[in-house]
Amino acid sequence: MRVITWFLCLLAAAVAPAFAMVHPHDGSSEALTLPLERGEEGALIATIPAPHDDGTSLRVIHAMRLTAGLGSNPLGLDRGWGSSGDVVRFRVADGRVTAEVENQTYRATSDNPLERKAVAQSFGRSIIFSAPVIEETADAVTFDIKPLLMTDLLGLAGRLKEQGSGGFSLDKNRSRITPGGILTFPLNSEVDVEMTFASNDPGSEVRSTAPYPGAVTLTVHHSFVALPEDGFEMREHDPRAGTFAIDVYDFSAPLDKPITQSFAMRHRMSKDDPLIFYVDSGAPEPIRQALIDGASWWAEGFAAAGYPDGYRVEVLPDGAHPLDIRYNIIQWVHRQTRGWSYGGAITDPRTGEMLKGAVILGSQRVRQDRMIFEGLAGTDKTGTGSDDDPVELALARIRQLSAHEVGHALGFGHNFAASANGRASVMDYPAPWVIARGNKLDFSKAYDTGLGAWDIATARWLYGKENGDAVLAEAREEGLLFIEDPEGRSVGSSHRNGAVWDNGDDPVEELNNVMRVRKIALETFTEKRLAKGRPMGELRQVLVPIYLYHRYQTAAAAKVLGGTDYQYAKRSVDDPSVTPIAKDEQMEALRALLATVTPEALDIPDSVLTMLTPRADGFQYTARRESFAEATSPIFDLMSAAENAADLTFGAILHPARLERLAQFEARGEGPSLKTVLEETVTAVVGANAKTPRTKALAMVAEERLIAHLIKADDPSASLPVRAALSDVLLAVERAYGEAEDGHRLVLAAQLRAHHERHAPARAPEAVAPRIPPGSPIGEDCWHCTL
Repeated sequence: MRVITWFLCLLAAAVAPAFAMVHPHDGSSEALTLPLERGEEGALIATIPAPHDDGTSLRVIHAMRLTAGLGSNPLGLDRGWGSSGDVVRFRVADGRVTAEVENQTYRATSDNPLERKAVAQSFGRSIIFSAPVIEETADAVTFDIKPLLMTDLLGLAGRLKEQGSGGFSLDKNRSRITPGGILTFPLNSEVDVEMTFASNDPGSEVRSTAPYPGAVTLTVHHSFVALPEDGFEMREHDPRAGTFAIDVYDFSAPLDKPITQSFAMRHRMSKDDPLIFYVDSGAPEPIRQALIDGASWWAEGFAAAGYPDGYRVEVLPDGAHPLDIRYNIIQWVHRQTRGWSYGGAITDPRTGEMLKGAVILGSQRVRQDRMIFEGLAGTDKTGTGSDDDPVELALARIRQLSAHEVGHALGFGHNFAASANGRASVMDYPAPWVIARGNKLDFSKAYDTGLGAWDIATARWLYGKENGDAVLAEAREEGLLFIEDPEGRSVGSSHRNGAVWDNGDDPVEELNNVMRVRKIALETFTEKRLAKGRPMGELRQVLVPIYLYHRYQTAAAAKVLGGTDYQYAKRSVDDPSVTPIAKDEQMEALRALLATVTPEALDIPDSVLTMLTPRADGFQYTARRESFAEATSPIFDLMSAAENAADLTFGAILHPARLERLAQFEARGEGPSLKTVLEETVTAVVGANAKTPRTKALAMVAEERLIAHLIKADDPSASLPVRAALSDVLLAVERAYGEAEDGHRLVLAAQLRAHHERHAPARAPEAVAPRIPPGSPIGEDCWHCTL
């Protein structure tokens, strides 16, 4: 079964929206779904129509989600999590009813039934259920569907095991249809099933959330939905537009067209039937109103797309089941620890039509945001409504988060370059934009409100009737950038503006601002960073995001080093070009990065260190997880914190992809040489001017972490030019250390010597190179294939 289409795992790909197609009637759409009623001995009796000549009785979309979850972020089994929907075909033959998941990925759309049959028979089928017929008449067939509902189709036992938990198995004797959990409507049937999984070795994540870890009971919600009415307009996906897509293989495509096709995922719109998102009535105020406010921003996008009254947000009505397919839902979900929020949808896999938007917002995140603002500004302004009121700032973030995740549930993907365009999209990850002015912090621009220019453009592209190429051309003329997930998330990617949790159109300038903000926050860090009456030991958790306040802007600035400018292009429409960033800009970025690992930058004031008393709740998992590791326990470990900060910077500078780009750009005569970058890095760190015993110790920390990262980078998988430059620099450092009398440098010299003198392979090394793409028409090497 397909896992739900959450934003974290959807990556857009394929062709462009030059035209729209109406999904054709295939003669199998039914106007009814799957009536259910309880039978004897716990059975659940389903009624389906009499079968057609081929045995098909009913085709429905079947989706599963969790009404009640586990509350563990690492395991991810959250309230509302589940599948994005499959087309399931019920067949009747030989006195039995079977349920088969249709393979919608591989298809033929021609009028030739034999061509469609050839494709269908070429790929695997999945029969997931079989049960005896209870009664068959001329009009209907009844059977017990409970065994299907008691099957672990979501793979919950496997998910429970993923994070180090022991083996779990479904105990059907402790599982049941939830009392009152059957809802039957004309076009959808909804069922809640309590499923209990047992284990003798449940693992730490389950132990921390379940009252009895040996038995975990999760409530699975099944939706059986009639196939949507005909008339949905399929829109070809354009990877430049930043929207989600379904990918299919159409083997009836003409020879001059690609077999792989992509269609944009979107809701069916009607000017007479507005799209409504419902906010979980279990969300408390003022959070509930913040969720409504943020999600409502998308009304502006739909108005621009031609639906001025086509979208609104309301509170879920009393008595409505949040997982009922008829309600697009924004759920407020609780976990033991903070974690990701998600936006996705239940989708018709035949067409990409979104049938139900599903958003999961974790309740702990708003408290983390509040804690960060308390760490920056203190708690004195809480409740004042001022620019630096931590609660108001956290609510501003919740509005942004609500708009972001609802955007995913509407079909919009991330745009991690939007921060460079004056916050042009809510689909970026927004870091709070705090500005250092003298020795004060300005919070007035912490978060933006409303949709950005990119959001309006993509809403017009996805839901409007305009020419898609024209809409995107207009966006580019306005200077709007778009960078998708992989390039935005990876610290090693190259686009100067493609980064997460960053701000500003100049990542290097903003890093300098962020470091000034961090310095002011640390110098003014007092007990007022905690609310009155809170244990002083909690300051250690408050300190972590302040000390590492620069972590994401550091990654953003690193993308200038060995970086490029480019945009996704479409032939004959766009002007494609990939341009390395100028040498002086790259070196400016390097110097800004190295400023984050000076002894002074790694230090923490005495006034702060003396406040960091041990916690009295040493067994709290969350407290340990959210704090720096401590070799000095129970006393705060400054050197461990410094190691974390140094690793962030050196890991970004010496990322393998960045080193390879520097070497290749050098070979093209563009950018600084790799050896120059390495030498300047070593010179800045090894030659750091430390004046006090503590800053000298911090300089040693930075030096040790740099040597560790250089040795790690000198890996056999690196290219020869990269290894040659690393070898030259490492040998020079080893020789210099060999003449030193400092104990720590003698230790580092020994590490370098051991690295250089490591045993060579016993035989000639294998010539490992990147995999060569298949060249013959057959594809991959095939031992049993002949030409």
